[in-house]
Amino acid sequence: MARYEKISYERDGDIAIISFDDDKTLNACGVDTAIELLHAFEVAAGEARCTILTGKGRGFCSGANLGGMGAGPQIAHPDSVPDAGKALDAFYNPLVTSIRNHPHPVITAINGAAAGVGCAIGLMGDLVIAAKSSYFLQAFRRIGLVPDGGSSYLLARTIGRVRAMEMALLGEKLPAATALEWGLVNRVVDDADLMKTAKEFAVKLATGPTVALSLARRQIWAACDDDFGAALHGERMAQRAAGRTEDFREGVTAFLQKRPAEFKGK
Repeated sequence: MARYEKISYERDGDIAIISFDDDKTLNACGVDTAIELLHAFEVAAGEARCTILTGKGRGFCSGANLGGMGAGPQIAHPDSVPDAGKALDAFYNPLVTSIRNHPHPVITAINGAAAGVGCAIGLMGDLVIAAKSSYFLQAFRRIGLVPDGGSSYLLARTIGRVRAMEMALLGEKLPAATALEWGLVNRVVDDADLMKTAKEFAVKLATGPTVALSLARRQIWAACDDDFGAALHGERMAQRAAGRTEDFREGVTAFLQKRPAEFKGK
């Protein structure tokens, strides 16, 4: 098992639980944290059937680690013209891309603040569950930067241009209840029930038809970009792949026998 400094990783059966775990920075996501998260998702991809991403302590993720801007690998000469986008190419974009391309469903369980790039990472979940005390914050305007980590894409496609503009341009906290009203999250639950609810969802996914669920999430992500014809073709090809699995045969057999299906993830 890999050793991490900024995050934690555990297995609960076929469920991988990855947690931001640096409470002294409110779980800020520096490049060192992004590197660890990328590796943890690689590990989860090979040994789990559902992944939960959450934060330990007081919040989910407070954004990039501004107090540790010099931490992590050197990616430019100190005298070079500043380029705040280099870290995106090298660390953050590969991380959010790996979450999007994950081979099984990802649940994000949002506790406390999900700010800056932490907001983007939190919204990458296929299912987003928020504690009542949590909030989302596009904090970039406060430091003279622009939304990153896929924020502009995720917000515009999830809540529309007008509300995305409000979050990005005003930089105000969006409480969990409003996030639910806007369709930004799937569920809002009592703080004490956050992980319980996330694990209940994860059990349903981890015991489901793994290939079919993987293909379904891939199709829905792709549909954010595809035209109708491309979506129809993608569904047709995905259906062929799903229909060749053992889980499909078990699902049909169980349906005909009027019993619960026992999916094996094959």
